[in-house]
Amino acid sequence: MISSFLKWVSGIGEAFLGIPVYGGLFVFSLGWTPLIAMLVLHIVTLIFSSKENKRYYASVFGIITSILAWIPILGMVLHIISGFLLIWDAYKSSKEKALV
Repeated sequence: MISSFLKWVSGIGEAFLGIPVYGGLFVFSLGWTPLIAMLVLHIVTLIFSSKENKRYYASVFGIITSILAWIPILGMVLHIISGFLLIWDAYKSSKEKALV
């Protein structure tokens, strides 16, 4: 399923951006373009999840994160939470796929 793959990718990306100091330096050094890229990725993931009738709450939270992540400490916390939610959702989707 495409949505599961996109959740893995966006979850790993969010987890990377949530690394204290390094994630912030990465975003800042590239002029906040990683936040825009993650926003687009979350929207695409949301669309595929919706079309495949899969959970999409983590993608919605990722969209909120991408919008608010320019705020230093809040951004780091939101990236960590989004990464966890997306990876957990991707894991659960993979388990459901294996059972079918």
